[in-house]
Amino acid sequence: MLASALALGACDRRSAAQAAPADLPPLRTLAGFPVGTCVQAAQLDDPAFAALAAAQVSQLTPEWEMKMEYMVREDGSLRFDAPDRIAAFARTHGLRLFGHTLVWYAQSPPAFARLEAGPKFAAAYRDYIHAVVGRYRGQAAGWDVVNEAVAEDGDGWRECLWSQRLGRLEHMVLAFRHAREADPDAVLFLNDYNLENLPRKRATFLKLAEALLKAGAPLGGLGTQTHVAADLKAGELTATLKDLASLGLPVHLSEMDVSLSRAKGLVRDRRELESGQARVYAEAAEAFSGLPPQQRFAFTFWGLRDGDSWLKRENTRDTPLPFDDAGRAKAAAGAWAGALR
Repeated sequence: MLASALALGACDRRSAAQAAPADLPPLRTLAGFPVGTCVQAAQLDDPAFAALAAAQVSQLTPEWEMKMEYMVREDGSLRFDAPDRIAAFARTHGLRLFGHTLVWYAQSPPAFARLEAGPKFAAAYRDYIHAVVGRYRGQAAGWDVVNEAVAEDGDGWRECLWSQRLGRLEHMVLAFRHAREADPDAVLFLNDYNLENLPRKRATFLKLAEALLKAGAPLGGLGTQTHVAADLKAGELTATLKDLASLGLPVHLSEMDVSLSRAKGLVRDRRELESGQARVYAEAAEAFSGLPPQQRFAFTFWGLRDGDSWLKRENTRDTPLPFDDAGRAKAAAGAWAGALR
């Protein structure tokens, strides 16, 4: 019941019951900011998923079908069928669209890799960003322009095809400038992960954001993916969001899930892990809602139902999301909601 959720939102969230709330209103109706989820085009063929997404959220992020791995064919031509379907669903249901992602160190399509550094590579880079961002101009509220640029341990920035051909900082500055040319109104984000549990990486991320701003990049916001585990230390999420907000830019909590199977602490009892999961979701909601209104860009869950999660595919026993396989709200959803009340 909602009383459980409210208890989870209080000081001693660990003691809350694990029963799922029976009468929880749609999440998007409870928040003073956009609430999102990721989606794959094939999920839209599932009436149960489509109904759940339309009811619960106000923003959609393509999970992978706006990434280069999907969009760039072998010959360099682009395909838009899947992202167009997601964009159409968003329009039909009055939802915001969020673009993910333009430049990612992990993807270097053969069509780009074949090009040497120089004017042709720079032109192809510009044309790609113009084509993708321009196609959704006026609908996409924002974009992850540069994704996961900071090294795993926080020691500097990643090397990749883009940095090798265009320069370590320059390729990022260019990406932001080209995205701004293609859509003057979209909010342009730098996005990364493990900022919650690696303070060194968070510090490097913030220094990169400052370097981009100093170089004149139209950086408009900071995204923290928030793929975390149920044993995340209390206060880490709050500290992360406070640090990110210190630059005065909008913040996107962009890909949240809370894994049970990735917990590394001594706690192994499933009920305790589920209680920890609820506590983490509650802290995230409370900390995000505590940001200044103009800095609360959106709060995005990386999926709604457990069965759709990438973490479930990694470990079938994991249940990282606010709703179970059947789309029923879990204690985690109640805890998130209770922290907003």
